[in-house]
Amino acid sequence: MASLVLLGFGSRLTAGSDPPLTLDYYAKSCPTVLEIVRKEMECAVLSDPRNAAFIVQLHFHDCFVQGCDGSVLLDNTITLRGEKLAPTNIHSLGGFRIIDRIKNKLESECPGVVSCADILTIAARDAIILVGGPYWDVPLGRKDSRTASYELAAANLPAPDESLPSIISKFLFQGLSVTDMVALAGAHTIGMAQCKNFRSRIYGDYDLTSSKTLSSESHLNELKSICPPIGRGENNIAPMDYVTPNLFDNSFYHLLVNGEGLLNSDQEMYSSILAVQTKEIVKKYAADPIAFFVQFSESFVKMGNITNPESFVNGEVRKNCRFKRSEKMGYLDIELNLNNETRHKRICAWPMDRVMGSASL
Repeated sequence: MASLVLLGFGSRLTAGSDPPLTLDYYAKSCPTVLEIVRKEMECAVLSDPRNAAFIVQLHFHDCFVQGCDGSVLLDNTITLRGEKLAPTNIHSLGGFRIIDRIKNKLESECPGVVSCADILTIAARDAIILVGGPYWDVPLGRKDSRTASYELAAANLPAPDESLPSIISKFLFQGLSVTDMVALAGAHTIGMAQCKNFRSRIYGDYDLTSSKTLSSESHLNELKSICPPIGRGENNIAPMDYVTPNLFDNSFYHLLVNGEGLLNSDQEMYSSILAVQTKEIVKKYAADPIAFFVQFSESFVKMGNITNPESFVNGEVRKNCRFKRSEKMGYLDIELNLNNETRHKRICAWPMDRVMGSASL
């Protein structure tokens, strides 16, 4: 699918005072990296267009927790508590196996060269392109973290019923503006939401300043059939843009203007009494898709440049995106004392997600 080309940068970009990212970072060490990622993403999106949204969401959830360092990809182990089971992530993230496939291809082509953080950043850009969104150049050179933070994942990521001022503060904390926030929310044009995250919206049982009910009665009834008022269907899903769910366009903003945003947090950007600035931006993007594409591209690059200085100094290039290189993989030898008799036993030491139910799709 043809895609609008909006952004071209020089060969060198700097994220604040951190080591700069560059467009030609892998030009000599892995010149086929962009081609390999693109081919794998084409297969993934062709097999299921929803995979585009999964990858974009993964990148967002990665960058908002200690920077874009691939920490969201780490599985739980006996030595590390990952981010996948955090309240804002559990049962909602997907696309991990897509990143695994890309990493395996790159390890065959350029072993030990391309970081998982860069793979996810490139894949997210390609995901947008493959569903009709704009093209932009991707600055590269990120390192993979050796840590993850369950606590920051719970604290930093916006929640579906969160108030507008609270969400704005979370974006400002990351160095992103109100304009960036509204533009990046436009990725919801290809997103899906779980019943538990929009139940309060469709049944009007949450005391927000947004419109209490969706304006389209037929669409509201359809959502209620997907999401019962209590008890059942917690993980049933519905598109956040029911008009063009698999196309990256500005339809999402039209829905907000019409009072049809699926999530309270989205509709707040237009309907809240506090939405003085965000309402005007929503109206602008609803009226001008090119303006939305331009700002989305700029804001996405800006988000992708959120860096963790610790990862640049002590980071690594993982061999497997689910585990840091230093992780003791495979088995753990333990000593047991049974009836005064010492026995040695070898047990599986990881991954703990098989025990704890970590997301692994």
